[in-house]
Amino acid sequence: MKHIIVISLFSLVCLCAKAQEFNVTVQVTSPQVEGTEKKIFETLQQELFDFVNNRKWTNYIYKPEERIEGTILITVEQRSGEDFKGKINVALRRPVFKSSYNTTLLNYLDRDFEFKYVEFQPLEYSDNVFTTNLTSTIAYYLYLYLGLDGDSFAKNGGSPYFAKAQNIVNMGQNAREKGWKAFEGQKNRYWLIENLTNPTYSSVREASYRYHRLGLDLMADDVEAGRAAINESLELLRKANRERPGLFILQLFLEAKRDELVNIYSQASPMDKTKAVNILKEIDPASASKYQRILEAAK
Repeated sequence: MKHIIVISLFSLVCLCAKAQEFNVTVQVTSPQVEGTEKKIFETLQQELFDFVNNRKWTNYIYKPEERIEGTILITVEQRSGEDFKGKINVALRRPVFKSSYNTTLLNYLDRDFEFKYVEFQPLEYSDNVFTTNLTSTIAYYLYLYLGLDGDSFAKNGGSPYFAKAQNIVNMGQNAREKGWKAFEGQKNRYWLIENLTNPTYSSVREASYRYHRLGLDLMADDVEAGRAAINESLELLRKANRERPGLFILQLFLEAKRDELVNIYSQASPMDKTKAVNILKEIDPASASKYQRILEAAK
């Protein structure tokens, strides 16, 4: 009986360890860094994997199949002792209801990533203190993941997590590393969360909800109704673009959705095709030739 209890407790511990919010692949590469001390990058990769996937980030209990999927790819380009410099690519996926298809919510390359790291030294993080640029940057993107995922399932469902990401930005104003401040550029961590929390651009967040929950999730049962919701989401994106042409968060949305939008509208009615292409060419003129394929596709 004692053995049964021990096994049951062990199984419970394993289940809890595997039932956190994220199922994120973490990879650290260093193709440009010379030297034979490559093991440090393997150690960093494992420690970041544990930090991301085995830490509790919310008060909710996620079932294993509900965990948020994504990737974090860190490319180290320079190293000097404990100082590392490179870039971080963050990608987020979401399952579509009644299908095996995963839609991309985010695919962003952050080129301003510097951090200090000592092998085997515990990764420290607190929601209330800017501890290190390494853990604060990773936490920022994880809260962004939670927020974008939440917005795709409920209108403004990501607000609590965007607030946490905003708090990290606020605490990072005195950091020496780049990426946290408004004056450092128009496309960085500061402006990404600013766009998401600025009421002026709230139509982008509503568009995400309509596109995913009322659009893609419905298409297995009713393609036309699902596409109608996506039509509405495009109108909302156009509204945001007219408020501020070239809006950063809108560019990221389109970067994730261009090919998907071509597939969705290639089978639409001529009227829906024309309307969608006109909007897409207006808000994403650099990709006009890609959207032209929608009009050329036979239904």
